[in-house]
Amino acid sequence: MDELASGQAAVDALVRLLDLEALGDDRFLGMSPPVGPQRVFGGQVAGQALVAAGRTVDPERQVHSLHGYFVRPGDPTVPITYTVENIRDGRSFSVRRSVARQHDEVIFFMSASFHVPEAGLDHHEAAPADVPSPEDTPTMAERLAKYPERAGIWSMIPRPIDVRYVGEPGWVRPGDRPASPTQRVWMRIDGKLPDDPLLHACALTFASDLTLLDSVLAVHGAVWGPGGFVGASLDHALWFHRGFRADEWFLYDSVSPSASDARGLATGRMFTRDGRHIATAVQEGLLRRVGG
Repeated sequence: MDELASGQAAVDALVRLLDLEALGDDRFLGMSPPVGPQRVFGGQVAGQALVAAGRTVDPERQVHSLHGYFVRPGDPTVPITYTVENIRDGRSFSVRRSVARQHDEVIFFMSASFHVPEAGLDHHEAAPADVPSPEDTPTMAERLAKYPERAGIWSMIPRPIDVRYVGEPGWVRPGDRPASPTQRVWMRIDGKLPDDPLLHACALTFASDLTLLDSVLAVHGAVWGPGGFVGASLDHALWFHRGFRADEWFLYDSVSPSASDARGLATGRMFTRDGRHIATAVQEGLLRRVGG
């Protein structure tokens, strides 16, 4: 397995991926990994769009929410241009609109809001209690051992995030996945990130798109690929509730409240190991059945 595909080398590559080139006039340029899927990963373009927006805001103001729409598939062989519009700078909040373009067409756009931290009410629901620790959850390598046909693909794709499925993932063979009302995944950046809150928020945004739609298939015991489904993210929303480090373990607890008309809705809550609720994601995706 390529040593650049995982661990600190992959994390350093992710940091470089999120380090956009400034073009002036609140415009930025982003690249895609040299090896990857045929279209730009949604979490990448969302994370880069947030980087662009955040670089136009006072660092004292921290991102608390984002809402994005995936308009067209991204071309990984072509740079992405991000243009940021300053919607408002108030006394406590700043709002930005970040638009990603390729081939003179919009592929993604996002609204993001930033807030000066202040004191207020504080409560949250408890984290799930019946979840094994990440150390007691199978690693990706252990799960892939049962599916050698997948190993070649995974060894080529950069994996800066350690992902450990509590239940069966959506990429197993048809029939190997029992139906489940929840999908729970332990995640962390698989190395050390610099101490930059915006970078950690962007890394979490990247990670939030990795497994969320899988919870729609989990309800039916369905899988991705032949004999299952193909899918694409349509929109994505993320709220940041409390401070965190993306390079420390967090539990992504996801459910799907509804699926209809070839669209599935998924919601996910993220908890630290000590049970703090750090973020909530909501996404709708397109899911179409494919032949075996």
